[in-house]
Amino acid sequence: MKLSQFRFDLPLNLIAQHPSKTRDEARLMVVNRATGKIEHKVFRDIIGYFNDKDVMVVNNTKVFPARLYGRKEKTGAKIEVFLLRELNKQNRLWDVIVDPARKIRVGNKLYFGDDESLVAEVIDNTTSRGRTIRFLFEGNDEEFKQVLDTLGETPLPKYIKRKPEEEDKERYQTVYAKYEGAVAAPTAGLHFSRELIKRLEIKGVKFAEVTLHTGLGTFRPIEVEDLSKHKMDAEYFNIDEYAVKIVNKAKEENRKVCAIGTTTVRAVESSVTAQNLLKAAEGWTNTFIHPPYDFAIPNALVTNFHLPKTSLLIMVCAFAGYDLVMEAYQQAIKEKYRFFSYGDAMLII
Repeated sequence: MKLSQFRFDLPLNLIAQHPSKTRDEARLMVVNRATGKIEHKVFRDIIGYFNDKDVMVVNNTKVFPARLYGRKEKTGAKIEVFLLRELNKQNRLWDVIVDPARKIRVGNKLYFGDDESLVAEVIDNTTSRGRTIRFLFEGNDEEFKQVLDTLGETPLPKYIKRKPEEEDKERYQTVYAKYEGAVAAPTAGLHFSRELIKRLEIKGVKFAEVTLHTGLGTFRPIEVEDLSKHKMDAEYFNIDEYAVKIVNKAKEENRKVCAIGTTTVRAVESSVTAQNLLKAAEGWTNTFIHPPYDFAIPNALVTNFHLPKTSLLIMVCAFAGYDLVMEAYQQAIKEKYRFFSYGDAMLII
């Protein structure tokens, strides 16, 4: 399929700028692949579509405050530094994106904080906007993390046209977030409240946790018309034996195995046995899922409403079928569903 097939007209006012008042009160569109039926519900109604021994697989990655604002030495020019990932803990080396990039060269020093208490030096160019920087910090790891937490900002996507607020520290994070390392939230999971999870567990639904640290590559624009030529950035993932046991038991018993979010799908589809079962693994994945694709692990999916021509929308079309998804999206626009990270959700069964 071609990239241009995934274009649609999205009114900008449908891109959610704030989360719903309560996590599980976002709207939920339910799409049935077998019948083509589309229903309009509230997210907490999801409990009605799952039974005893069904499984939900969630991504327990935790977002860290990845956006820093600093100044360039001598000129004092304002610089945004987006932390992507730590390359070397001991030497405090980080892979980052800088903006405006044309002003930042190897050897430049960058100063952060009102008192310029944190300093970094640019030591390499990686891409047009990418740099490797070394933080010059004398304290221990815990003190360094504290400084980053204090100076860093919740990395809301650029489509959210406002400054992060105190509420975002909690709401741009799932209630089950555990392992820090993501620069973007696994947003399908944002709709789960602790109460809803408890109600699902009482009904007998099992939860399996995997980790995939979402990087900016998930949102990088696709710039090739031929989808087979697109390369995803690699992201770290980890699937342990406990999750494998829960998922494979459900698969063997023909239960629902519902992936909560596209990042969860990418993690589980990156570690499959010859018998189409999940296997434990840790490493990096650059799996790009596009039609046609035969899914090995999930047979249900919860996902938000994505922007046109994104790898996320393309994966959803691979899962539910291009025509059905595009029809659902037209209904979502007509019914004024909220799109993107803080938007509403879709359950595909």
